[in-house]
This record gives sequence, C-alpha cells and structure tokens, in this order.
Amino acid sequence: MAGAIIENMSTKKLCIVGGILLVFQVIAFLVGGLIAPSPTTAVSYLANKCVDVEKNHQKTKWYLSWGSNPCEKIRDFDEAVSRQIEANDIVFSIHAPHPHNEMSPWFQFMLYVLHVDIAFKMDNQIKNNAEITFNVSLGYRDDMVSEWQPMAYAEETRKLKCAFNYPKTKENEDSFYDCDVLSFMEIGTVAHKFYLVNIRLPVHEKKGINVGIGDIRDIRLVGIHQNGGFTKVWFAMKTVLTPSIFTIMVWYWRRITMMTRPPVLLEKVIFALGISMTFINIPVEWFSIGFEWTWMLLFGDIRQGIFYAMLLSFWIIFCGEHMMDQNERNRFSSYWKQVGPIAVGAFCLFVFDMCERGVQLKNPFYSIWTTDVGTELAMAFIIVAGICLCLYFLFLCFMVFQVFRNISGKQSSLPAMSKARRLHYEGLIFRFKFLMLITLACAAMTVIFFIVSQVTEGHWKWGGYTVELNSAFFTGIYGMWNLYVFALMFLYAPSHKNYGEDQSIGDLGISSGEELQLTTTITHVDGPTEVYKLARKEAQE
Repeated sequence: MAGAIIENMSTKKLCIVGGILLVFQVIAFLVGGLIAPSPTTAVSYLANKCVDVEKNHQKTKWYLSWGSNPCEKIRDFDEAVSRQIEANDIVFSIHAPHPHNEMSPWFQFMLYVLHVDIAFKMDNQIKNNAEITFNVSLGYRDDMVSEWQPMAYAEETRKLKCAFNYPKTKENEDSFYDCDVLSFMEIGTVAHKFYLVNIRLPVHEKKGINVGIGDIRDIRLVGIHQNGGFTKVWFAMKTVLTPSIFTIMVWYWRRITMMTRPPVLLEKVIFALGISMTFINIPVEWFSIGFEWTWMLLFGDIRQGIFYAMLLSFWIIFCGEHMMDQNERNRFSSYWKQVGPIAVGAFCLFVFDMCERGVQLKNPFYSIWTTDVGTELAMAFIIVAGICLCLYFLFLCFMVFQVFRNISGKQSSLPAMSKARRLHYEGLIFRFKFLMLITLACAAMTVIFFIVSQVTEGHWKWGGYTVELNSAFFTGIYGMWNLYVFALMFLYAPSHKNYGEDQSIGDLGISSGEELQLTTTITHVDGPTEVYKLARKEAQE
C-alpha cells in the first residue's frame, strides 16, 4: 500500500529536508534585510503659487515655477490681496520629482496624499462639515524641453477634518489648524521621467464652493513610490521562484497521474494551490519597465486574492479530509459551509478593489472614501469580509480540534499492534501533527513579523550591518509561503515505496490476524496518505 512521501520518509531524511527549507527561509529574510533597501520612499513637495495672468483658466495651460518658461509667482496670499489677484487666478504648481532628479519605471507606482496649511482667522473660520473642491491637472514629459502632455484632469471634493488646539481668540490668529491628510492620487505605473500637477481652488460664493474653508496658506503633497533597488530584488526573487514552484508542481502532478486510481480531492486542492502560487510568482512586472501598464496594482491585488482564497480553502479541506467518514470525503460540495465564507469575503474585497483601483484606471484622483455613500459602501464590504473571515476561523479551529481528537482516539488501538507496526503508525501521526503545527507557525510568523515591522523603526543596527525590517518582512514572508507550498507538493506526493502484504507481514512482523484487522481499519478507502485513512470520526466506530 503506497502512502505519501512524508509517511515513508525516515525521520533523519525529514529533518534534512526541514533543515534545507529552513536555510532557504533564512536566506529569504536576509535578502530583504541586508541586500534590498527600504521598500518605499516618501518625498515631500511644497506647491508654488503661480498666477494665471491671462485669466482664461484653460486646462491645456501648464504652470511651472522654474525652468525655461517659469510662471509668474507670488510669495503668499497677502501679496495676492495687495495686487488684487483673485483666488480663481492662483494655480498651485508641483513638479515631481524635485529639480535635477528623474522618475523611473523601477518606482512601479506613485501614491500622493495632500495636506493643506490653514491658518486660524476670527473672520474666516472653518465651518462644520467643510469641503474643499479643487480642479487638478496632471501632465508628463520625458525631457526638459518637450511640451507637457496631459495625462488626467478631474474636479474633486474632499472633506476637511481639522481641529484647532488653542482657544479661538484674537491672540491665536495665524496659528494653524491640525488637519488630517487627504487622499489625492494613485497611479500604478511610473512610465515617464517628469510629472507636473496643477491645482486650482475655484471659489463660487453662490454655489458654496470653497467657502468656509479657512485661510489657506500652502498646499503640500507627500509622494510615495517603491524604491528601485527593492524592485530589482523583488523581481529577482520572482524570477527565481517561478521555475522552482512550476517544476515541483509538474513533478507532483506527474506522480499523481502515475497512480492506478484517480486523484482524490486533497491531491487536487494541493495542485490547485501550486497553480495559484505559480500565478502569483510569474514576474509579469518585468513588462511594466517598458510598457505603461496602469493596471498592475489591481492585477497584483487579484493575484494575491486568488492565492489566499486557495490557501484558506486548502486548510479547511486538509482538515476535513482527515476527519470525515467515507461517505463525506472526496467531495468538494461537502465543504460549502466552510468554503462559502471564503468565497463571499473574497468577492466583497474584489468589489471594493474594483470600486477603488478599478475607477482609478480612468481617474487617478478618485477615492471611494471621499463621499458618505462611498465610505458606507466601502465599510460595508470590509465589514462583511471581516465577518466571513471570523466565521472561517471558527470553522477551521473547530475542525482542527476534531482532527486531533479523532487521531488521539485512534491511538488507543495502537498498543494492540506489534511493536514495528505501532512505531510505524506513531510516526505517521506525529508527522501529520507536525505539518499542522508548521502551518500554524507560518500563519503566526506572518502576523507577528507584520506587527513587529509596524511598531518598530524601519531598520535595525546589527554590528556593522543595517537590517531593513520592512524589506525583510516582504521577502521573508513571500519566500516562506513559497517554501510552504513547495514542501506540501513534495511531502504529499505519492511515494514509490510500497507496503504490501509480504512486506507488512515479514518486515514489520505482523500476524495474519493483525493484518486483517488493519486492513479492515484503514485500507477500505484509497487515499493519498495513511493518516488520511486512519483518521475517521469516533462515532463511526
């Protein structure tokens, strides 16, 4: 009777395999911690105030405060008042990156948040539920002499959430409000060298546009993009891991198809998990270096969603196939209660992502959080997904408890076996429990390392080396789940070793009566592992 490799592998060999995987895991962390720089960089920009002297308010007119054709600038709004310049004629101009620098496709994405410096004035305070409306244009070019090309234009509204931390008296005038940052723009590609943002704050008193928003002094942007050095390390990892997972996946399925029986559900799910891991590994990001693919962020979210949904489904089915009786096994429909929350949660997050990043493919300034309806809709999707996740983990914890209880109950029949046979099955049960604990450890490491990377500084000093924690988190956890899937497909592939009747009776020293008892107990269902056959519900006894 052929089992899985994990069951027929000696403890020594299993430890060797585990040691090799541990070495690769450490390498994955060290690659991010010692070789890669920080994953992202934040750059602050202060908008220059240009004057639209022509007062034509054309969208195609670009204003840049420096270069060969600089705009007419003002220092502050007091100068604008003294020169009788209207608010509608002021354009806030921001050039990315700063002078003498260039953007690069290796930056992968651009995320910008906006901060408004608002001073307190007794006669111009921020009203309740104030909203700021701005007309924004985004342009690009690839050299310093070409004309700016339009990329996007939008009229957006954001809610101002500001607090004044001093008494509202005459003495505290010109002190600044403490305002939350506002979402501004997100682009999933950095295909050009230079970008220009022009922002207008149109004032229309009759329509109530930009009225009661306080005394605005400056506009600042903070741009966040991926570091080019980290991108290269990330692409290199994907390029190395893709053929590794693909090769073991082909090898695993070939061993399955060599069996005389058809594949069982657990084997199919492991293979599907390998496909989803390969899908997330394929380094299509290399093409983003030469093509302006703005949908790469959305595509990356979809790939991750498929993998994590498949991983969660595998854990449920893995536990279920080791505790259900013969009639309920090997049918995907038996798991609709447990897999249902995964499907609903994944669908909610997919719809949320399409409402956010899907719309940003056309309008990079859009955010679902800027309106009350959008915020409620987004929160509804997230809450439903969270409820589904909680239900899933309740199901999973209950099933893991059931599996361990069933296997512990089966251990009571082991003393009646011969010593060799008993040791054989004790080893099988131990390895099954060991794999369950490894799964728990991988999930725990993901959560713990994420928390550590958030609450500590971005790097640690280790002797003469600097360890980038955030980069180590990304590369280490990514490598860990690749190694986890690799180990699953290797250890749960069918073994070439057979424990037939002659071998069982001769080598293991089992009497004919005991062999009959074992056959009745564990060989009436053909499956991938002997623990799979051994673990049945206690009630079926």
